Amino acid sequence: MKKILYAAAECSPFIKTGGLGAVVGSLPKQLKERGYDVRIVLPAYECIDEKWKNQMTVSLPFPVHMGWRRHPITINTLEYQGITCYFLACDHYFSGDSPYSEMWMDIEKFSFFSKAVLEMLSYLEFEPDIIHCHDWQTGLIPVYLKTEYGNNPYYKNIKTVMTLHNMRFQGTTDVNTLKDITGLPDEVFAFDKLEFYGQGNMLKGGIAYADKVTTVSSTYAKEIQEPEYGEGLEGLLQYRKNDLSGIVNGIDYQIYSPVQDEYIKYHYNANTFRRAKKKNKVYLQNEAGLPADKNIFTVCIISRLTEQKGLDLLIPQLNDFLSGDVQLYILGGGEERYEGIFASVKTRYPDKVFFDVNYSDAMAKYMYAGCDATLMPSKFEPCGLSQLMALRYGTVPIVRLTGGLKDTVKVYDSRYHTGTGFGFEEYSMEALRDTLQEAMAVYRQQPEEWNRIAERGMRENYSWNTSCLEYEKLYAGM
Repeated sequence: MKKILYAAAECSPFIKTGGLGAVVGSLPKQLKERGYDVRIVLPAYECIDEKWKNQMTVSLPFPVHMGWRRHPITINTLEYQGITCYFLACDHYFSGDSPYSEMWMDIEKFSFFSKAVLEMLSYLEFEPDIIHCHDWQTGLIPVYLKTEYGNNPYYKNIKTVMTLHNMRFQGTTDVNTLKDITGLPDEVFAFDKLEFYGQGNMLKGGIAYADKVTTVSSTYAKEIQEPEYGEGLEGLLQYRKNDLSGIVNGIDYQIYSPVQDEYIKYHYNANTFRRAKKKNKVYLQNEAGLPADKNIFTVCIISRLTEQKGLDLLIPQLNDFLSGDVQLYILGGGEERYEGIFASVKTRYPDKVFFDVNYSDAMAKYMYAGCDATLMPSKFEPCGLSQLMALRYGTVPIVRLTGGLKDTVKVYDSRYHTGTGFGFEEYSMEALRDTLQEAMAVYRQQPEEWNRIAERGMRENYSWNTSCLEYEKLYAGM
């Protein structure tokens, strides 16, 4: 079995702001169960909870040189669920109350982290066969490995995988600044490497230098080779298409389990959900302070509130939507304009809308267990995890068919009584409106048909088991 080091900016449960942290926190555990020696490295952020810091063992400091900069670093080690996790500590870069700050600061922070990951290896007894890098924050690891460390026999056999979770975020700054920060030679900043329309681009470096490139669904792997979704890197991704694959994310079926979930009130499975979800709906309504009605159509949005999520399609028709016999539950914060709009909608419809910018696992689980449907009209969605959780809990997804949403939600077909959700392709308010109306019509006029859609969703398997097989094939071929 190959030895694999996962390098990322986030990893649940230590630090997580989105899907990246969830994936890095789950996938290595599944690989470990299959016999891989898989370990994780991430920054030792000051904002990591003290309960984790208190469990870490701390090494002696050693210097990391990056260009003309020199900073000491220590390796803090923690065993979590059988996996060795390394936290690279450097007060100069990883202090503060958030893992991220201004982009110009993060460029230098994660350049340093990329260099420090490679330096760390010479101080460990662990020699990875593969370093699996995630998103732009680790994009320079493949670059450093094949340039500055390329002639070092200790590193020559290490391969790299670069996983793209979201192409929109790339880590760009002007070329001279990135040269100064990284100390990388001029030839690295050619048009087919780190140079990007006159800027330096860390994600592009990772794509150009990694041995294999993956993204988080097969549809997104195709989409990012086109200008609409490629964010300016479609040419390079087309060039690397033989090394590019899409492997859909999974979720941890132990954590997301309506049979044993610690948060939900009434447990259930695919055979018993019909009664239990009605009871959980009333429990959710009481927790949210909305009128209890087990028959009202309940829809949830559990998401970061950003332009990517397709909220601009929903907002203009909220008044019409909420004039019907519905309740809308929104959990998550994001862009100020969306927070303001939903706060205003909540004020206008106090008996129909629940909105909380402060995400919590408890309220998310209440929603998955108690709502009839979840709404994801995304402009683009590399994979999406919310629809996988919804399927697991018998909550029917209503989605735009893009990226991982297209790969994981099978559209309902009334002729053949197939499908696990409702979907539309055209990014328009009309397409969303028609799909919502179709879903509500089935819910109200054909309740048992709705239950069969929900049941089919619950019987799907989007655990990590299937995805792990694909990663094993990828690693075996390197």
